[in-house]
Amino acid sequence: MIIFVNGKRRESAASTVSDLWLLEARELDVESTNGFAIARNGIVVRKDRWDDTKLADGDRVEIVRVMQGG
Repeated sequence: MIIFVNGKRRESAASTVSDLWLLEARELDVESTNGFAIARNGIVVRKDRWDDTKLADGDRVEIVRVMQGG
């Protein structure tokens, strides 16, 4: 399926937000979900819903690292 991750078109076998996170975490070289948020089609997905949130062809997913600052 084709999805867009942080604005980039990707072909992915991930079927859920959690599956996608596992693939992206390897690329980002991180082991924890701490400090990250994911939105699917403009709606933030709570971490406790990552396993249940299905991805569909054409979805737009944003994965962001939360940072402190001011």
